[in-house]
Amino acid sequence: MNTSVFIQTFIAVFVLADPLGNAPIFLILTKGMDQEQRNGVVDRASVVATGVLLLFAFAGQTLLNYLHISTASLEVAGGLLLLLIALDMLNGELDAPIVEQERDVAITPLALPLLAGPGTLTTVMLLMSDTPTARISVIGGIVAAMVVTWFIVRQSSRVDKLIGA
Repeated sequence: MNTSVFIQTFIAVFVLADPLGNAPIFLILTKGMDQEQRNGVVDRASVVATGVLLLFAFAGQTLLNYLHISTASLEVAGGLLLLLIALDMLNGELDAPIVEQERDVAITPLALPLLAGPGTLTTVMLLMSDTPTARISVIGGIVAAMVVTWFIVRQSSRVDKLIGA
């Protein structure tokens, strides 16, 4: 295993997944859920995000070429989706608990595009293509970063209780 590639991948994926920045969004999206439901959402979101990142690491460029989608288009689409979510939050349209709306937020928007967004997907594709001899290191870095991300987001409920938000 190439340690420098592992560390490079871990840092890149961890920073782009941004668990500290996404924790408040997670708390807003899971407002009204009990601890067990929140844990289930985090678990599903983390598994889906990790799976998508690994899929894109191995077959991302091939898939985008097949669908005639450029990485720039993917970034724009992800950015627009985040903009719409942010506008909903600013307008207070996410004040009603998600449980009452019967929405599952684990896959969208938590797993995609927040944890595994266009920047993260592009990064893992590039890391995998740049280091063909160190694929195990890239895979290990992706999985390790997502495990740490899962842990941090899962603990955000405890922080929420401590600060009384």
